[in-house]
Amino acid sequence: MNLNSIPAFQDNYIWVLNDEQGKCIIVDPGEAAPVLKAIAEHRWQPEAILLTHHHHDHVGGVKELVQKFPGLVVYGPEETLDKGTNRVVNEGDKVNILEYEFSIIATPGHTSGHISYFSFPYLFCGDTMFSGGCGRLFEGTPEQMYQSFQKINALPADTLICCAHEYTLSNMQFSLSILPDDEELVRYYRKVKELRAKNQSTLPGSLQTERKINVFLRTQDPDLKEIIKKETNLQQPEQIFAWLRAKKDRF
Repeated sequence: MNLNSIPAFQDNYIWVLNDEQGKCIIVDPGEAAPVLKAIAEHRWQPEAILLTHHHHDHVGGVKELVQKFPGLVVYGPEETLDKGTNRVVNEGDKVNILEYEFSIIATPGHTSGHISYFSFPYLFCGDTMFSGGCGRLFEGTPEQMYQSFQKINALPADTLICCAHEYTLSNMQFSLSILPDDEELVRYYRKVKELRAKNQSTLPGSLQTERKINVFLRTQDPDLKEIIKKETNLQQPEQIFAWLRAKKDRF
């Protein structure tokens, strides 16, 4: 299987997995036009759509794609039923498409019903975890998002984090505002800056890398706790996570 990313809107990525015969799986098609263009260019045959949550920039292209390819199975959480989903999936479900078995992981926080799809090595996590960051809390709580991060962090180190937005540069700038002397962060920031200067994608990244450069996965890091002590007495991982998310909202 081949992993492809299709740029959409200003900073979205629509992910497509295709096999050697050209059959493909489309993840979070926020708009149809770039997907249809790629399908025509590569002669793909869509088999299914995977939706992580109900926001328009993830579901806006579903209707047109289903019209173009009648019978297309659209998987998604209950919150996407009015967005084109015809097969609702929940935490713990298994979905078999082409040669892949996807495990459904409930990852609320960004929205209350957000889910992620995992089939090693690919994790399609929508707007839950970004490279170097985490999604905004529109409907869920910091505690829910923290638990969602713990579920993702329990996956194998070489899992590929296929998130839906190119936010890595701004996320690294935020991380360095917290830990300006962290060598891992400085090194990765330079790499990301070079890639973006060439208009190249920073995604997907590995979970192993995220454990080093994503401050939202480092809530028990002694260096981070020491820095936080200058502003607050919070010490519990969930509290530190919430503090970081609130600080990022104001960054």
